Amino acid sequence: MPTYTANFRIGQVIRHLRFDYVGVIYDIDPVFSGTEEWYEQVARSRPPKDRPWYHVLVDGAEHTTYVAERHLAPAEPPRPIAHGLVDHLFGGFDGEGYRPRPPVN
Repeated sequence: MPTYTANFRIGQVIRHLRFDYVGVIYDIDPVFSGTEEWYEQVARSRPPKDRPWYHVLVDGAEHTTYVAERHLAPAEPPRPIAHGLVDHLFGGFDGEGYRPRPPVN
């Protein structure tokens, strides 16, 4: 199985190409890691499972999304995101994106 490199990074502000929302990436899976049931019900466009998938905080909402790479583009220009978990996961917005908080342990 080929290995793909993620085209986006944690803390990057993105735009969803199909649903036109803005968000920030807070985690990356190298391949799809959801259930088959979720994929069949939610991933109607059938994006590839063997490419990176991203966990995204949605701007102006309280929910998160799980998105295939092919549905994302960089937000131009990047801007701060309004989401209740931003301050918990990130150390601040630097004009380019968010700086991840250092691990606590």
